[in-house]
Amino acid sequence: DPAKTYCSGTRYQANWESLDARPLPTWYDDAKFGIFVHWGVFSVPGFESEWFWWHWQGQNPPDQKCVLYMLENYPPGFSYPDFAPQFHAQFFDPDDWADIFQASGAKYVVLTAKHHEGFTTWPSPHSWNWNSVDTGPHRDLVGELAEAVRNRSLHYGLYNSLYEWFNPLYLADKKNNFTTQDFVLNKLLPELYDMVLSYKPELIWSDGDWEAPDTYWNSTEFLAWLYNDSPVKDVIVTNDRWGAGCYCKHGGYYNCADKYTPGELPKHKWEKCQSVDTQSWGYRRTMRLSELMDLPSIVQDLVQTVAMGGNYLLNVGPTPDGMIPPVFEERLRGIGAWLEVNGEAIYSSKPWRLQTENATVPVWYTSNSKSSSVYAVFMKKPTVYTFHLSEPIPAESTTVTLLGNLEPLRWAPLHPRGLIILLPELPPTPAQAWILKLDGVK
Repeated sequence: DPAKTYCSGTRYQANWESLDARPLPTWYDDAKFGIFVHWGVFSVPGFESEWFWWHWQGQNPPDQKCVLYMLENYPPGFSYPDFAPQFHAQFFDPDDWADIFQASGAKYVVLTAKHHEGFTTWPSPHSWNWNSVDTGPHRDLVGELAEAVRNRSLHYGLYNSLYEWFNPLYLADKKNNFTTQDFVLNKLLPELYDMVLSYKPELIWSDGDWEAPDTYWNSTEFLAWLYNDSPVKDVIVTNDRWGAGCYCKHGGYYNCADKYTPGELPKHKWEKCQSVDTQSWGYRRTMRLSELMDLPSIVQDLVQTVAMGGNYLLNVGPTPDGMIPPVFEERLRGIGAWLEVNGEAIYSSKPWRLQTENATVPVWYTSNSKSSSVYAVFMKKPTVYTFHLSEPIPAESTTVTLLGNLEPLRWAPLHPRGLIILLPELPPTPAQAWILKLDGVK
């Protein structure tokens, strides 16, 4: 296992200079595509978004839509924690979920172990009575999904929010301008160590960091332990949300902002997180078809992200009874069907010397460092059968094929560079994306 050789002998110090220099375990860049799952007590109201509790009772002034929703549908005095017993997860079958994730072509899965509401989807002893074993499903959701996902050779990651909106320990520290660390020392860190030791995640997706500096969260100490001494030290990958001002600057790979799209090729490994439901990360009972990404836009987003050297983490929000809505499942299976034919241009690929060009139709490039193949992805059917690429430099031995079609295509060189390709009839695909494979071009 090449990942094993990483930290042999290297000890990382608890400072950013040392931690930032750690090479990213190779599995992550090879994987390219992952599934994000937002699931928690917020799935029960399923109204507006997973920020429902904050919009209803945290922000000032509160969101009137949320206030009204509660007034009209729940008895007076009904509190947010009263939603927890209704988080039944009675139809949650981790094997079903893992089958869907595997069928999507994703290589890793990230589940919310704890969102900003503070509810853990595993039996955390530090979250007594506010976790999925003490109330709600009475099941260890993190553990059950871990087993199912790993049985299908997918990597498993956990999302963890550093802050908790209404935790009294956190609110006290905040009141003291974060000069005290009661919440961090008595709740957050013990819980994080526990989570890593219990489930051995290969990815920690940190969030909820922005109100306080990394020194308040003790982020560098935790990461040094994670990289040096934890049971996952050789495989663990993390993101960049470890304190105010860290994102896009420190940590493992960069998420930068949610749904981030860089303008030019980044120098540092990054990931775009995106949600099939464009209005929310958590399940929303009022979602409409027009608010969801369709298959062609998801595939286009995936391709453009990978061409720019990024990973693509696509989110679905399951229902409180543990079902992945069929429309989400349909999207995921559609991506998998497309990747079945075109995956060689995505998995383990590297950005090419040029990321995109406006050819006969717009084209996005990826390349394979091992076989030196270059892939040109296009998402619009050309109206003509001749396809011009102005950037690749062909040689006499160059071959061009359409992925999914074994017949080599006829082509001729253009001067001073580029080539013109005779396209076959393009096979229909619901994803609306086709890939030309160029061998022997510069």
